[in-house]
Order: sequence, then C-alpha cells, then structure tokens
Amino acid sequence: MSMFRPTYPPPDTYTTPATPAAPAVPLAPADPAPATAPAPVPAPVPSRPILQLTPGALVAVAAGGTAAVLVIGTVLVSMLLAVAVTATSVAVCAVVLRSLLNNQHRR
Repeated sequence: MSMFRPTYPPPDTYTTPATPAAPAVPLAPADPAPATAPAPVPAPVPSRPILQLTPGALVAVAAGGTAAVLVIGTVLVSMLLAVAVTATSVAVCAVVLRSLLNNQHRR
C-alpha cells in the first residue's frame, strides 16, 4: 500500500539562488535615436486563388465526404439497433416475470 501514499522531499533541500543587485537608477541612453516614420507597407498584389481544385482533387474530396457520411451513418444505425435489441430483451423479461407472478397468484 505504500504505492498509494506519496512521499514528499524534506523541506530543507531547496536553496535560493543568489540574485545580483539591481542598479538603483536606470541607465538612459546617451544619444537617443531620432524617431523615424514607419516604412510604407506595399499594397497586396492580386494573386491566384489559394485553393484550386483540380478534377482529381474534386473526386477525392467527394469520395472522402461520401466515406465519412457512410461511416457516420453506420455508427448511428448500429447504436439504434443496440437500443432496439436492449428494449426487446427488457420487454421479453417483463412478459416472463409477469407470467411467473400471475401463475404464482393463481395457485
């Protein structure tokens, strides 16, 4: 059971690092650089569309979408089937229990 009990290191193992003393007065640059205007941004050049679908790529996208729809449909149908089977088995159990209890009351 010692696996579930955590062990912590003793508190005296941590040593604080030595920090250098910070200067009391911040140093200012001797010759400040003159403020310059930002460089002009070039206008965007109209280019070709980012996404170009070739016939082969279009077929691949259509096939991938079809496969995704089929897989999702299969999963949903199997879940529905599982619920239906469970409901049927519960109904059969209820009918059997009801018949057993009715036979017991008649005797």
